[in-house]
Amino acid sequence: MDSLTQIVLGAACGEAVLGKKIGNKALLFGAIGGTIPDLDVFVGNWIYNNEIDAMLFHRGFMHSILFSVLGAFVLGWLSFKFYNTGARLHTTTQKHWLWLWFLSLFTHPILDCFTPYGTQLFAPFTNYRVAFNNIAVVDPAYTFPFLICMLVLMFFNRTSYKRRFLLKMGVGISSVYMLFTLVNKLYIDSVFNKSLKENNIPFNRFTTQPAIFNNILWYGIAETESHYFVADHSLFDTKNSFLNFRKVPKQRDLNPDKYKDIELLAWFSNQYYSIYKVGENEYHYNDLRYPILDDSNPVTSVFSLRLYKEGERLNMKPFEPKFESLGDLLSALWQRIKGI
Repeated sequence: MDSLTQIVLGAACGEAVLGKKIGNKALLFGAIGGTIPDLDVFVGNWIYNNEIDAMLFHRGFMHSILFSVLGAFVLGWLSFKFYNTGARLHTTTQKHWLWLWFLSLFTHPILDCFTPYGTQLFAPFTNYRVAFNNIAVVDPAYTFPFLICMLVLMFFNRTSYKRRFLLKMGVGISSVYMLFTLVNKLYIDSVFNKSLKENNIPFNRFTTQPAIFNNILWYGIAETESHYFVADHSLFDTKNSFLNFRKVPKQRDLNPDKYKDIELLAWFSNQYYSIYKVGENEYHYNDLRYPILDDSNPVTSVFSLRLYKEGERLNMKPFEPKFESLGDLLSALWQRIKGI
């Protein structure tokens, strides 16, 4: 999920393990742990010259179980060595630090698994991307109550029962909401499946995911032999069905058999993608797991990459949002959430 949410969750892990012993410093160390896996964005850009390789490195090994274990041992040993000195001698144990770093590192990829982007939780043993698709990458309903509880508890003494109560409240509220999104996902899948059959669409497979910032409006895409069908549904719609099915060509202007980069991008998109030639040496790659903003223009996918040939390989230009302003996007999103 977004960086703020991961910081809050990491801080909660720090508080749970060492809050009683070192107070707000536990929040800080936990927040750092919750941030570390997402540093793979910078590491990828440092390792690779190719932007596609750098993008695919994100949510890879640094989001794996193995990295969490190794990172916990290294950071736990270092933290104990440098913290457990002087007046702080014997205030903590190495076991405490190991658990703080493991939980803050491990809960980060676990939380990411619930989003549509996908997380290579079992790297480097397999590149399988775990994605439950039940919550958006940014969802204020999950983050803000959790954040408020963590901010308020900072003002209480480290041994206060109120501090533990607020921690449990923050974790509890966010967990209950996550459970709601999982149940909602099962319900939405059943609605989309029913809607496809009602519209006589002979699909091979489908997937659904919530729109950004909420869990009320959902987007669905179904694959047939030659096309994709996309539609959306709000829980506030008057009809219990996905509406406005649009037909999207399964365009393939670059062959994955010829370009390994296309094969990798197709894997990243779970094979829901299209490629349009837009210039002599340029192509639009659309990750169709995410909505198309303009039905009349199939290269306006929310997640659209501008590819170009570079020697024997492909590379991509920096990602650019496909909407004019955030205000317009939020306004359109709110109007659709309210239902039709």
